[in-house]
Amino acid sequence: MTLENFKITLSDAEPPLHWNVLLQALWYDAKGDWDAAHDIAQSQEGTQLYDRLHAYLHRKEGDNWNANYWYTRAKAKMPSVSLEKEWESLVIAFQNN
Repeated sequence: MTLENFKITLSDAEPPLHWNVLLQALWYDAKGDWDAAHDIAQSQEGTQLYDRLHAYLHRKEGDNWNANYWYTRAKAKMPSVSLEKEWESLVIAFQNN
């Protein structure tokens, strides 16, 4: 799946059920449902990919202190790119999980 194919699904009412939950979370986030995305991130706390998702969501929320906590748990640094670029990189990264 390409990033463009992912974005095309944003006109749908629900994310594709065959996607992993990390991609589903990013889909919900793109649709403006931060809470649904955050619920997914919290569902598997302690796994590096979920912590990375959690970090992005708190960065998007504007809670940089909390975001930094989750980036550290994910063994990552807060990116200096835009939120859109970070979201796109996560879509690509989460496709293989």
